[in-house]
Amino acid sequence: MRGITKRFGDLVANDHIDLIVEPGEIHALLGENGAGKSTLMNVLYGLLQPDEGEILVDGSPLKLKGPADAIRAGIGMVHQHFMLVPVFTVAENVILGAEPTQGGPIGRLSLDQARREVIEVSERYGLPVDPDAVVEDLPVGVQQRVEIIKALTRDAELLILDEPTAVLTPQETDDLLEVMRGLKESGKSIVFISHKLREVKAVADLITVIRRGKVVGTAEPSAAPSELAEMMVGRSVILTVSKEPARPADPVLSVSELVVADDREHRAVAGVDLEVRAGEVLGIAGVQGNGQTELVEAIMGLRKVMGGRITLQGIDITTMSTRETLDAGVGYIPEDRSVDGLVKEFTVAENLVLDAYRRAPYGGRIALNLGGIAASAREKISEYDIRVQSHEQPISALSGGNQQKVIVAREMSRPLKLLVAAQPTRGVDVGSIEFIHNRVIAERDAGAAVLVVSSELDEVLALADRVAVMYRGRILATVAPDTPRDKLGLLMAGVHD
Repeated sequence: MRGITKRFGDLVANDHIDLIVEPGEIHALLGENGAGKSTLMNVLYGLLQPDEGEILVDGSPLKLKGPADAIRAGIGMVHQHFMLVPVFTVAENVILGAEPTQGGPIGRLSLDQARREVIEVSERYGLPVDPDAVVEDLPVGVQQRVEIIKALTRDAELLILDEPTAVLTPQETDDLLEVMRGLKESGKSIVFISHKLREVKAVADLITVIRRGKVVGTAEPSAAPSELAEMMVGRSVILTVSKEPARPADPVLSVSELVVADDREHRAVAGVDLEVRAGEVLGIAGVQGNGQTELVEAIMGLRKVMGGRITLQGIDITTMSTRETLDAGVGYIPEDRSVDGLVKEFTVAENLVLDAYRRAPYGGRIALNLGGIAASAREKISEYDIRVQSHEQPISALSGGNQQKVIVAREMSRPLKLLVAAQPTRGVDVGSIEFIHNRVIAERDAGAAVLVVSSELDEVLALADRVAVMYRGRILATVAPDTPRDKLGLLMAGVHD
């Protein structure tokens, strides 16, 4: 890619970017959320047209009018948000748009041929998947394999992976990195878009760092994490959480013998007891899917409790609605910001008052105070370093990290007794992670009780004063954060002596 420039109005998303990817190379594209990484790859895949610059494949200029042209040129892309039809099988998804037929171009769809293709590609590249499985029944990590197989069946020589680990568990992430190494050995080239330093250093051959639409440098994977973080953010970043020892006071949240079912009516939380005190962070560690989601949703009034009791400073909140729970002094950072945290069609300012619009100075019985909402939004945007063009921008126009900052600003800008933070930095870059972690510790130090649930073990250990390990709906043990990682790993796998 030579001199690629892409503008959206006054915003220059890509500013004369050069990028060279060699055959059989894993080339990492590293940068903060909103740096322009995905925009650049959408240009390479034909989803966006550049305002300036050119693309060359094997030395020949390439004009891409759309993804079909990119696919014909051997370029495939696995998007951060999967492009799969949930109710279709793996085979049906893989052939979608390029359906093999029998009996000529208007012949009968050949699903047997599709199944054979899926099996052949999955075996060749070490991507085991059942061609007849329905996609919505598959774990996220396997759905991602389906996306990769889909690209490989179209003879992709260059594979773009856009934030591929954002929704994966640590185990699924390790599996994906191994798949990437296998693809490289088979001669494929990969552009790996990420903001996770550990993963980039583990798998990349070369790293290009983009900041605010420009290439600021390249680095070898042997570069120090602090050096890469500074290139990304433009300032030195502290990669560890700085905090004083906790001074826990009285219990704020008490959960007793809690039983909660999942969406399929299976018991996801099976008799959990836990307690979070004022002035401490309790971290819940565990592989995702062991009841953490259902536990948090039950505490927040989003899921019905089958048995047990939840109290907030001694007051029973087991059957409270979500609104009543928030009004009682609970702040909530949900694990999926797009589903539970934001209204995509609303502006930044409107999203900042989603749980406070009924109260002064934002509104009352009759109407919203638009001036008060706007003034508060400008204040929060400044305090929380939310990168926006205007508080009247739709929230959907912001990068994932800035969307997360909007939620953090909304939830932490009011007095809290309890902060429930589920996956608080999922899909967030290193600069924003540092900021959010510091705000979480500030809430603890201000006297709030904090419950952090994260599939990132490093995050739990960095923030928590105590760590509760959850496995198959139960708390197996509560340990100190300096517990050896191998012991924690065994607990997360259900091994308990």
